[in-house]
This record gives sequence, C-alpha cells and structure tokens, in this order.
Amino acid sequence: MSEYQYYEFQAIDRPLTKDELEGVRALSSRARISATHFVNEYHYGNFRGDERKLMEQVYDAHLYFANWGSRRLLLRLPTTLLPARSAEPYCAEDALTCRTRNGHVLLDFSYEAEDGGEWDFETSFTLASFTPLRTELAAGDLRPLYLVWLSALTRWELQEDVDEDEYTSTVEPPVPAGLAQLTGPQQALADFLHVDPHLLTAAARAGGAAPSQAIDKDALAAWIRALPPREKDTLLLDAALGTAPQPGPTLLARHRAASRGTAGQSTAARRRSAAELLDAAHEVRSEHTRQQEQARAWARQAKELARESHLDHLDHLDHLDHLAENAEQAWEDVANLIGRKQPGPYDTAVTLLKDLRDVHDRAGTPEEFTRRLHDLREQYRGKPSLMRRLTNAGLTTR
Repeated sequence: MSEYQYYEFQAIDRPLTKDELEGVRALSSRARISATHFVNEYHYGNFRGDERKLMEQVYDAHLYFANWGSRRLLLRLPTTLLPARSAEPYCAEDALTCRTRNGHVLLDFSYEAEDGGEWDFETSFTLASFTPLRTELAAGDLRPLYLVWLSALTRWELQEDVDEDEYTSTVEPPVPAGLAQLTGPQQALADFLHVDPHLLTAAARAGGAAPSQAIDKDALAAWIRALPPREKDTLLLDAALGTAPQPGPTLLARHRAASRGTAGQSTAARRRSAAELLDAAHEVRSEHTRQQEQARAWARQAKELARESHLDHLDHLDHLDHLAENAEQAWEDVANLIGRKQPGPYDTAVTLLKDLRDVHDRAGTPEEFTRRLHDLREQYRGKPSLMRRLTNAGLTTR
C-alpha cells in the first residue's frame, strides 16, 4: 500500500501577512497556498514544517490524516473566548492536549489506530467540516471536548493491560448538555475520532437538551450599549485593521457568559466513573444487537410470508385458468348449490361466484358476469339468507 498524508491549514481570525506567507511558501513547493489557506497531499516524503509552531504563530485550524490510521485536528482560539481552565478537564493522554501561547489556547485532538486499521480510500476529510467547532467552543459549547474524551475512553477500553480499578477510579469530566443532539461538525468530529456510538448514547443519558444558539437581539443590543466606549472603539479599530480576531464571536461568548453563566453544561448531573460508562455502553450495545436480530427475524418472516403469498397467488391463477375452461359448468354448479337451500352450499356458491367474477374480468367480459348475476339474484330474491351473503360479498349489480 502506498503512503498517503494530507495536510490542511486555515487562517480564520486574520489573513497571513506578506512575510508570513513567504515563510509558509518556503515549506512546500507543491502546496496550494493563499493568505488564508494551505493544502497539500503527500504520496512520498513528509511536510517540512512544524505544525504546532505554525498554529502558534499564524494559523487557527489544522487537519492531518494518513492512510496508516493517524488523525489530528488542531484548533486555536483566543483565551478570551476559551480559557485553558475550561478545556483542561477534558484532556486525555494521546487524545487531547491543551496549551496556552501568546494569548491563545491551542487544542490538539489526535487519534492513532492501534493496528493502523484498514484504509478506506472512499473516506476523506476537509478542514471545513471542523472549523465551525471553534465558534461552538467560543460560545461555551464544550461538547467537542467531551467527544474527544470519549474517544480516549473508547481506545482505553481496548487495551489489555489496564487494571479494572483504574476504570473505577477514573471519573468523567463535566458532561455538556445536548450529547444526544450533536451538531453536524460535532458528529463529523465523533466520526473522525472513532467515538464508539454506543458509548456516546450511554454518556448522553446524563445530559440535558442541546444548548440554544438563538440570540436575543434586544438583550444583546442592551448589553453592547453598556460596554465602555473606549472598549468599543478598540474593538472597531482592530476589526477595521484586521490586527485582532473578528469581534463577533468574542462579544457573543461574553454576552452568553454574562446572561446565563457557563453555557451548555449540565452541572447537576452526577459524574460517572469510566467503569459505569463502559458498563452502560455494553448494555446499549447488547440492546442494539437484540433489536438488530429481531429485525432480521422479522425480515425473514416477512420474506417467507411473501413467498407463501406468491405461491398462493400462483395457485389461485391456475384455479382461475381451469375455471375459465369450464365456466358454463361452474354456473350450473352455482345453481345446484343454491338449490340445496343450506348455509354451507350457499357459502360455497358465493365463493364460486367471486371466482367467476375474476374469470370474466380477466377475459374482458365483466358486463356478461353482471348480467348473469342480475338474473341469478332475480331468480332467488325470495331467499333472504342467500341475498344477504351475496351483498356482504360485494356481489351486487348496482
């Protein structure tokens, strides 16, 4: 299998300066590079730059994946939007690291397949799927951080040298609300990091509803009016010059924090141990397996019933073919059955008449059947029990 590596960087809060752009261009002669974007694919060799340094200095998001199973996502946010202390409870070895540099917090999400996995050539990722996570984190939605912790637990469960007591003593970080209703970027992150869906379902049981992203414009306007004029002037000047991140996400995050405290966090939920979560995930997985087996059993039963119905239908067609060849004899049989003046023969006569109706429909002579049925009803209209049976069977001439 040939080697494949994908590198993508994006500058979101501000474009690269001319000097920064020249420095990045010196790292690759084949990459697609602009003032806000860097993309390159490697089928041999490696990227000459230092991804972490580039993120610390110029870029706000970075995506990497390779066909041997390595995956990495880096996001950089100003500490005014996401303080490091908010992210640190979710950090886990080989899954999420958090560091602060130059007024920014750098989140490093990573995934390393234990056995390299089997490369799916139909699977690819782009950074655009994940950049909205920055906005969600800036607004106080910490679900992306909890997802990476679940990814670490998913891998930890597969390790064979873990003492059972470690699972019992390890407690989950604060549980964000809305784990059962992930956003599109959050679901993409869960797929990227191979979060066990059964573990996610179990974890979501402790969370509340998804945090609302609706904005009360009147309340926001009143809050902005109350900001000190000097601070507003500084925000506008930085936005015009592009020397600082766009003020929108910062202002929204501050407004939400001021109006409702820590956004999207279910503080009342009891923190569960890793062992409890894994046990709950096992129950979810077992129930899912049971439902799948039941669905397969129902599908087999439906298929068998359809087959039997098809065979019955074929038998009925053969019966009608035979009846068509002996239609006159069948009409005589109807008259003979009615002449016996008994309930059983009446029922047999009605069944035979329904078959004769089908025969005439197939032959394209329904008018002849209607005429002969009318004559039969006129002849035996003095037999109320028979008339009732004919009417209930839909054998009327009106």
